[in-house]
Amino acid sequence: MPIEVIDLNHSFKEGTPFEKQVLFDISLSIAEGEFVGIIGPTRAGKTTLAQHFNALHIPHKGKVLVDGWDTSNKKTDLMTIRHRVGYVFQNPEYQLFAPTVGADIAFGPGNQQLSREEIDKRVREAMALVGLDYNIFYDRDIFALSGGQKRRAAIAGVLACKPKVLVLDDITAGLDPRGREEILAVIQNLHNSQNITIVFISNSMDEVATVAQRIIVINNGKIFMDGSTREVFSRFNELRSIGLELPEVTVFIDKLKDAGFNLPDGILSVNEALLSITATLREMEGSR
Repeated sequence: MPIEVIDLNHSFKEGTPFEKQVLFDISLSIAEGEFVGIIGPTRAGKTTLAQHFNALHIPHKGKVLVDGWDTSNKKTDLMTIRHRVGYVFQNPEYQLFAPTVGADIAFGPGNQQLSREEIDKRVREAMALVGLDYNIFYDRDIFALSGGQKRRAAIAGVLACKPKVLVLDDITAGLDPRGREEILAVIQNLHNSQNITIVFISNSMDEVATVAQRIIVINNGKIFMDGSTREVFSRFNELRSIGLELPEVTVFIDKLKDAGFNLPDGILSVNEALLSITATLREMEGSR
């Protein structure tokens, strides 16, 4: 089991008059190879929870186990945890600090005491996985990259350390539609081809519905829902009660159904919508 969370509680400014508890009795497990989306209202505790997965936060109460390693045990090597669980922040500028793309991606494996040959191999592999051509981008100035390319370089820098789990914190925020589609395609390919466990935090219901197999909904620091993507989005009244909406394509399909179109429930992606609408139109044409 890559990640197991047991009765996790966490507060900021603990022991001061300004102490504020942000996580309450969280228990969950994330299995090897899962693609888990984490959603919830603003300030629900999504990022705070996810940052416990690679020991950026240490539990005040409860436990977080990564491959059996207890992150709050003083004997646990936290760098080992962070190599096993890679974290990509929303703003890639927080992670990109070397002058060139190649040097930045090589930084992590360079700290793992690897040979030059192994480091170069990992850089090449990571760049290929995120769609950055080695010959074009290796010596490219970091500040000459587009927003989407910076996101991909940040992901590659984490992948070069060979993590078992990849945590992606709202990494499509601020990108144009094409940039978002490219990043989502990279993430799906990583999961499909590498079987890497992915935790995807997002404020976009459309993106989560497209890529995640399971969704954990966090509200007021507690688990509000946990189930398959279809199960969670089928409980639309409960989602709306905490300020979340259905994916836009689902709302559109529901309007078509209200207008008399015979379409199935639980459509969550544009491709599903196109296939269902096309099939329905053919049925209607054939019945004339």
